[in-house]
Amino acid sequence: MKPFSISKKSVMVAWERVKANKGTYGIDEESIQDFEKNLKDNHYKIWNRMSSGSYFPPPVKAVEIPKSDGRTRLLGIPTVSDRVAQAVVKLHLEPIVDPKFHEDSYGYRPGKSALDAVGTARQRCWNQDWVIDLDIKGFFDNLNHDLMMKAIRFHTKEKWIHLYVERWLKAPLQQKDGQLVKRDKGTPQGGVISPLLANIFMHHAFDEWIARHFPFVKFERFADDGLLHCQSLSQAERVLEAIRERLEECGLEMHPEKTKIVYCKDVDRKGKHEHEEFDFLGYTFRPRLSKNKYGKTFVNFTPAISNKAAKGIRKEIRSWKIHLRSDKNLTDLARMFNIQVQGWVNYYGRYYKSAMYPSLRNIEIYLIRWATRKYKRLRRHRRRAKNWLGQIRGREPNLFVHWRMGLGSPVG
Repeated sequence: MKPFSISKKSVMVAWERVKANKGTYGIDEESIQDFEKNLKDNHYKIWNRMSSGSYFPPPVKAVEIPKSDGRTRLLGIPTVSDRVAQAVVKLHLEPIVDPKFHEDSYGYRPGKSALDAVGTARQRCWNQDWVIDLDIKGFFDNLNHDLMMKAIRFHTKEKWIHLYVERWLKAPLQQKDGQLVKRDKGTPQGGVISPLLANIFMHHAFDEWIARHFPFVKFERFADDGLLHCQSLSQAERVLEAIRERLEECGLEMHPEKTKIVYCKDVDRKGKHEHEEFDFLGYTFRPRLSKNKYGKTFVNFTPAISNKAAKGIRKEIRSWKIHLRSDKNLTDLARMFNIQVQGWVNYYGRYYKSAMYPSLRNIEIYLIRWATRKYKRLRRHRRRAKNWLGQIRGREPNLFVHWRMGLGSPVG
């Protein structure tokens, strides 16, 4: 008899989820493909050790990811086997805690998405004049272990979940030079269990607290990124100060530069304020010209793709080097890139779609360059290449995603 009752089936289901999510290897450099070569034995080892209480997670690999502002974000990448073990705990814990979460907690939850949060925020910005744009400084790096474990024990009496969550919290980071860094706070971004732990922590530290102390304030939270809607500037200032104190009680700090109060200015809202726009989940909310159902233009406070996201799309398109792929035909190029482009359209095109058109037009620019390099008759003739692409677009208007949106060369 094992001290902990963990089914072998749950290990198998956990593996399937890890495999589907792909991802890189940890400190042991064992890939998902390597793990799968000895799948039966690997499954048994994880099940046997977790069931007996003898599973100890290896250190997580520290990987620095560059940010747009020139700084880096530190990720902690677990080994494949450790990701499977974390997924086992998540399979048991998530069904217990998720039904208890606040309806306006959107991050990493089944049945909820970032676009749901953006859409709700859009509607509430129309109804209320002021928004608190909340950013928590280094949330994943500063999460309090004692409070985290207190929350875990509140939600489940399963000792094996307590045991392994605590071990994951304390698992050291292995830096590039092999040095191990002990951790007494935080949960590394990159782990399977980390997003769920973040939601549990913020459920108690923020969501429930707001609902209890400020029930009239609506909010949207995605992990550590949040918006709160207020009726007046004075109300927003009062709520913001209370949140600052609450976060300090929980060992967290509000980001002094990124957190701000924003005026949701539109055609009916007069006056000015220092901040009249904010970014949330890849969208910039600000006053924009819109058209009503009668075709009349008016100023509306609404979201559209952010400059940061648009810049990222342009950078990605450049990295494809379409103009250098002379060995490919147009069908090949469409097959290679359409899935990525459709993903952008599905996300950033949900609200104020036209704001993303300038970025997507870069695809056509590179296709024109590609044509002038591939075909001798089109070399040094951009206009001729553009017309040639327009003719093909006339015959096959659905070949490229951006053609379907009317962003290709003129048909004719």
